[in-house]
Amino acid sequence: MSQESLDFSQALARAKNFLANSKTRTIIGIVGKPGAGKSRLSSFLIENLPSDEVALLPMDGYHLSNKILASLGRSDRKGAPDTFDSQGFAALLARISSERDSDIYFPIFYREIEESFAADGVITAKTKLVITEGNYLLLEEGGWGQVASHLTESWFVEINDDLRLERLVDRHHKYGKERQAAFEWAHGTDERNAQLVDKTKAKANFLVQNT
Repeated sequence: MSQESLDFSQALARAKNFLANSKTRTIIGIVGKPGAGKSRLSSFLIENLPSDEVALLPMDGYHLSNKILASLGRSDRKGAPDTFDSQGFAALLARISSERDSDIYFPIFYREIEESFAADGVITAKTKLVITEGNYLLLEEGGWGQVASHLTESWFVEINDDLRLERLVDRHHKYGKERQAAFEWAHGTDERNAQLVDKTKAKANFLVQNT
């Protein structure tokens, strides 16, 4: 059976339906290749939903630090599945699923410095819908297999690959890479990761078209 596709407006309507009708906390996982528009969709949803009932949880906060990556010899592959604390992220989702009476803090990654700040985001007791976004939410290897069980639904963002790569190069350049280095990273490390992510698409509940 083919997966149903949603546009951004339909995705928003679905999120609103969860808020209106769900008796438990909902966690929607937004998945996609690097540069597919996961953050764009997440921001659209957050901007159009009640701020006191919705929270955004980016997976990128669980990047290993640059110091740790250097010690492991993985700095040149930053963004690959084994450059994150996947088990820590899965444990956080388990807490968010089960704990409703207290605030839960989480780290946030800042592209400007390529590092995360601990406890910089919060899921409050009032939060009814958590939107989490990242490349590897549906991956099964390396500790990531624990993540999907905590998602109420998963949405895979699709976009034209040529446009995706163009935007990805622009993003890397914006945050400090020389244009040629940005191109090589997007078409090298990022593209190898994109191929892994693409293999998880069939596991998503819905496809969301980003134009």
